[in-house]
Amino acid sequence: METPVVAVLMLVLLSGQSVTARVLTEVEPRNYDYTKYHPLPEITAWMKQIETENPEVVSSTVYGKSYENRDIAFLKIGLKSTENKKAIWMDCGIHAREWISPAFCQHFVKEILRTYKTDTKVGEMLKNLDFYITPVLNVDGYTYTWTDNTTRLWRKNRSPGTGGCNCTGTDLNRNYEAVWGTIGVSTNCCSIIYHGPEATSEAETKAVVDFVQSKSKDILCFLTIHSFGQMILFPYGHPNIKAPNYDELTEVVNAAAKAVKAVHGMDYVVGSLTEALYPAGGTSMDWARLVGIPYSFTFELRDKGVHGFVLPEDQIQPTCEEAYEGARSIITYVHDKAFYNAAASVTATLWTTVLASTLLALL
Repeated sequence: METPVVAVLMLVLLSGQSVTARVLTEVEPRNYDYTKYHPLPEITAWMKQIETENPEVVSSTVYGKSYENRDIAFLKIGLKSTENKKAIWMDCGIHAREWISPAFCQHFVKEILRTYKTDTKVGEMLKNLDFYITPVLNVDGYTYTWTDNTTRLWRKNRSPGTGGCNCTGTDLNRNYEAVWGTIGVSTNCCSIIYHGPEATSEAETKAVVDFVQSKSKDILCFLTIHSFGQMILFPYGHPNIKAPNYDELTEVVNAAAKAVKAVHGMDYVVGSLTEALYPAGGTSMDWARLVGIPYSFTFELRDKGVHGFVLPEDQIQPTCEEAYEGARSIITYVHDKAFYNAAASVTATLWTTVLASTLLALL
């Protein structure tokens, strides 16, 4: 989400939320503080330890390199199977300044690992599904936001400008090949919504595209986590494109928002991206739907603008608790429809064909 930078910078300085680099100590996930924000080295160490402590259900994979040559990695979580499994994709931290997003991915991992042996539904879903969870997608940008208070509100990645532009960074959530460059973007590389020189120009975008596309027939749901605004959104970001199952998606996000509200009473706005937030081309959510993934959603976590991107650490736990229930509601729906309601399942290929025709008419 966008907001005036000056106003939020003041919040950074007044909140006491220092971004001075911390000394990295050995990370022990069982003692890991999920109520604090963590710099990338701590998150990376946490991922390794999570894998070490849960070898029966967790593995990790580096599936790409950033512009600054940092690893882009996910945790794969699921019970081992000799058969090909369906999957859920979740990425956090596509926008560098949205620190609550990586905190949520860490919380989500903690909760499914904590409960899968005692919660029948979570155990069933780990048996039938693999979860691919990227705690920090924009690794360069996120690292940059930890430099000091002057960089805390950086949004984009850290690739250099092109064509004589001296500004740095592309908005990764405007860089996907989904009505790229058409609406809600900027061609000015100094803009926070600069879409890049071409679709999928960025190393971080390409890493997601290459892996997700290779698994697109197996991935049932694509979840991308952002802040702020308290919203649960579905495709599309172009006002002339409407999802064929719009009514179904509306029901799914309404149920998720109800699950969110039941935890701490927070209201989340729901709807398509263009209706509930703003029109935007080149988003990962829209791209995922266009490559055939049946269900694709964006979460905008707390708050509604009081703290904005500088959400205090005392709100991490309640934010993650409520968002977990919202995500679980969606994932449960998707899982149950795939495994118990095959006759009513949507044919992704047909949707993609129809939408491709629509897109061609727009371009």
